[in-house]
Amino acid sequence: MVQLTGQPAAGLDIPALEAELADQSPQKILERALGLFDNIAISFSGAEDVVLIDMAHRLNKPFKVFSLDTGRLHPETYQFIDRVRKHYGITIDVMYPDAAQVEALVREKGLFSFYEDGHKECCDIRKVAPLRRKLATLDAWVTGQRQDQNPSTRAGIPVVQVDGAFSSGDRSLIKFNPLSHWTSADVWLYIRAFEVPYNPLHERGFISIGCEPCTRAVLPNQHEREGRWWWEDAGKKECGLHSINQEK
Repeated sequence: MVQLTGQPAAGLDIPALEAELADQSPQKILERALGLFDNIAISFSGAEDVVLIDMAHRLNKPFKVFSLDTGRLHPETYQFIDRVRKHYGITIDVMYPDAAQVEALVREKGLFSFYEDGHKECCDIRKVAPLRRKLATLDAWVTGQRQDQNPSTRAGIPVVQVDGAFSSGDRSLIKFNPLSHWTSADVWLYIRAFEVPYNPLHERGFISIGCEPCTRAVLPNQHEREGRWWWEDAGKKECGLHSINQEK
């Protein structure tokens, strides 16, 4: 039996917890996660994440939310973040990149170097470093990843795992992915059923939404991930937030 509320990550049997939760609903997985950890937060940027916020809100349990502001988001995304904050009456802890690192990158390579040498360097500065700072303060985090988002990198995502990419030698960070087995259709059925706020860019053909220069609308029957970093191959379409997916 998995240990209960307040136990440190080191006291958890993660394979047993994964086996327990693998066939559970996202609501049950999220409820279990919030019950096991006090120092846990939901990572928020898109439609899947706001579904998790809505589920947590309906569970009537305390929960924390954070988001990453890269400085390159669409205006609609900034408005969406504030709309979610007001709709649920929550605090969203917004993390920003280090200004000196951004200035150095732009000074050396300009504003659009990622089109020439790949998105990794820019994402490391604008996304991964702020995320690392935030996760260093948490025992666990919750993401909206789905297995069908990118068959090349996310097909084997479990509902709970040790996040080796952001753990340290003396501390294991636990990562919950309650929507792992859901599809995009499941997400949007939930959004419509419960009138959940969503980014208005979705109404203009944007499915997977990131930074403005690296996101575009997709055509009918195109995979959603084709709208992200379209100049790179599918196996590279991760920004580093979920780099553990590429280690398998």
